[in-house]
Amino acid sequence: MAPYTDLTMIRYAITSRAFHPGTEQEKQAALLAEASRWIVEGIDFIQLREKDLPAAEQVHLARKITEAIALSSNPTKLLINSRPDIALATGAHGVHLTSSPGELRPAHVRTLYADADHEPPLITISCHTLAEVQLASQNKVHAILFSPVFEKPLLDSSPLPGQGLGQLKAACSFASPTPVYALGGVTLQNASSCLAVGAAGIAGIRLFQSVTAK
Repeated sequence: MAPYTDLTMIRYAITSRAFHPGTEQEKQAALLAEASRWIVEGIDFIQLREKDLPAAEQVHLARKITEAIALSSNPTKLLINSRPDIALATGAHGVHLTSSPGELRPAHVRTLYADADHEPPLITISCHTLAEVQLASQNKVHAILFSPVFEKPLLDSSPLPGQGLGQLKAACSFASPTPVYALGGVTLQNASSCLAVGAAGIAGIRLFQSVTAK
């Protein structure tokens, strides 16, 4: 029997203001409203993934989200995509990294936090191969986002083929005891199949959005 169920699985929501219509200011306001809804619903993690925004605007969004979390009794955690400096400056709970060559490694982030005399951060990382999964687990991250599990629709190009449940199962085995969250084409309808092969939770951008992409 899978250790997680539809009731106990981890839910990991990733922001994208591109899903919201209007001006830049309206998009950011809608993103914050969405994040507030996620906090009220008890979403476990929110990843702020607005990489194209200037640092000052990312700081503004992160501070608003951390303020909303502080006012809530729910245990939502905020992670900043690839920016430990912004995470430190805003009191976010940690950082999300990628496995791409040349990107920050978990050790780099931990050193930055230690140099700032700050408690160790939560660190999650995206992986697309079993080799990346194994390395991430060795680096003792808190969770791995493995993708794409299912065919992943893209806004501006053809869908990205999924790797399938067999590969997700292998990723969970390679990662153990680090939890793996299924990402890429995951829906509320196929979430149970991800849990059945060992995933601890589900992650997504579209998955938790209350609006439809344009």
